[in-house]
Amino acid sequence: MKTLKLRIKDKHAKVLTKLAQEANLVWNYGNELCYTFRKKGVHPKKLHSELQAHTKGASKEMGLHSQTIQAINEELLLRMQQFSKIKLRWRVSFGARKSLGWIPFKSSGIKYINGQLKYGNHYFSIWDSYGLSKYTIKTGCFTQDSRGRWYACLVVADYPKLKSVGTSSIGIDLGLKEVATCSDGYKIENKKFFYKYQEQLAKSQRARTKKRTRNIHAKIKNSRNDYLQKESTKLVQRHSFIVVGNLSAKALTRTKMAKSAYDSGFSMFKTMLRYKCQQAGVLYDEVSEKYTTQTCSCCHHIGDSSPRGRAGLGIREWACQQCGTLHDRDINAALNILAVGHSRLVEGIPCL
Repeated sequence: MKTLKLRIKDKHAKVLTKLAQEANLVWNYGNELCYTFRKKGVHPKKLHSELQAHTKGASKEMGLHSQTIQAINEELLLRMQQFSKIKLRWRVSFGARKSLGWIPFKSSGIKYINGQLKYGNHYFSIWDSYGLSKYTIKTGCFTQDSRGRWYACLVVADYPKLKSVGTSSIGIDLGLKEVATCSDGYKIENKKFFYKYQEQLAKSQRARTKKRTRNIHAKIKNSRNDYLQKESTKLVQRHSFIVVGNLSAKALTRTKMAKSAYDSGFSMFKTMLRYKCQQAGVLYDEVSEKYTTQTCSCCHHIGDSSPRGRAGLGIREWACQQCGTLHDRDINAALNILAVGHSRLVEGIPCL
């Protein structure tokens, strides 16, 4: 399965907003209904049948597809079970704190016809950058972003898969200064998308122009995503085995380096590599990067000259005391990560 996100043209915004308000009504009605039944002692397993019985025939009155109402009920029960609650938050349709639009559907509720998506009696024009005629749509939803723009998120099968022509192996050290450093010396630089718009963002935040602030944040997000998508695709196409260090973004966001961790987007990059390798048939492995920065990739010696901890982050180059090899900090770590990945293939345990 794969999810495609396609922009819907703005002329359909009013229709989609109206449908989203009806979807919110179904959610809130089901939410209150489940709460009432649970208070009466009805078993959770019976809630699905009760919701379906009480919402039967509502699609004709509301303009929603019957599969949408079923999908809303299923999502409601799933989230109640996930969060162990008998009542969830309301979906708000109006006011300053209104919920972002959301209209789920199943395969029978959506069709791709002549460059348009047909939902019920409505046709929505899209920017088809994927060529949807080559895909089989399984399920999905219409979603709205903070700027009021609408998108079709489609879960598809039988899609054209990414092809890899490479035969080499590569180790990747993730970081903040560079998003990723490869064992062959190739570096994916941190483009600092935030700093490009930093002055504009500061002005809009001081002026409290929320719309302009949202637009700048969206530009940063889209630029970063486009850059990382292209770089991850290049790596998957060039190599047959990719080993990545298990650097934790969650751990870094609890430190003073949180801003740099968010700006670099290395966690997003790692996720892209993982699913693209799976699609292209490239072997992907994630290994512990413990001691990979301190260990010499030539003689495997850990000396006093090697960088250690946060205090050693400023050391970008160092020489091994035992063999005298001069190392680039990140390339050396990437070589050690690759060695750990190879040892797993042979023995099943890391060598460092």
